[in-house]
Amino acid sequence: MHSALRFTKVDSPIEFGVADVDSEGFITRLEEKPTIPKSNLALVGIYRFREAGKLMEALDHIIRNNIRHQGEFHLTYGIQRMITQGEKVTTFQVGSWFDCGSKANLLETNEVLLKKQTDTIHRKFNFHNTIIIHPVSIAEHCDISDSIIGPNVSIGEHTIIKHSVIKDSIIGAYAHLETAILHQSIVGSDAFLKGLSQSLNIGDSTEIDFS
Repeated sequence: MHSALRFTKVDSPIEFGVADVDSEGFITRLEEKPTIPKSNLALVGIYRFREAGKLMEALDHIIRNNIRHQGEFHLTYGIQRMITQGEKVTTFQVGSWFDCGSKANLLETNEVLLKKQTDTIHRKFNFHNTIIIHPVSIAEHCDISDSIIGPNVSIGEHTIIKHSVIKDSIIGAYAHLETAILHQSIVGSDAFLKGLSQSLNIGDSTEIDFS
């Protein structure tokens, strides 16, 4: 069994770690965010290593020799050192993959996963004067009232939502939303938001009051 990296074909490989592969399917070279990519095979962050010790030695080498790219140490170059030293690393392609490094992609992934959770279609919620439009995922111990939730909404546990309309969004745990109209939004855990009609991306423990 060889070490293996998962990859997918992308339109803009300059944003990813990129692999060159020979005719037998083995990786010949890896490069992180290349200016001029030699292929469109992007690594998706799923790895299988036959000998973890070799990887640790390679990573130790790049750190001791201060081998950086854009000011950072990259796993990509540790794996490249293994390949240079003779390690055989093959690839296997993924079918569906979403880069969740951006708000738009994270929301798209959320929508895809919600639609695959068929159990949510039949789940009944008992929130006061509230309309639920599936698919949604609402964690335990949420207090929701006088609101419209969905479609494509995920809500973390112990969240309070009152007098709000939320669709195509992700709301973290212990968040508190009042009189808000949100779409295509991400609200972090323990955030407080009151009185806004907008598309947002706000982090954990943020407090915003537009009332």
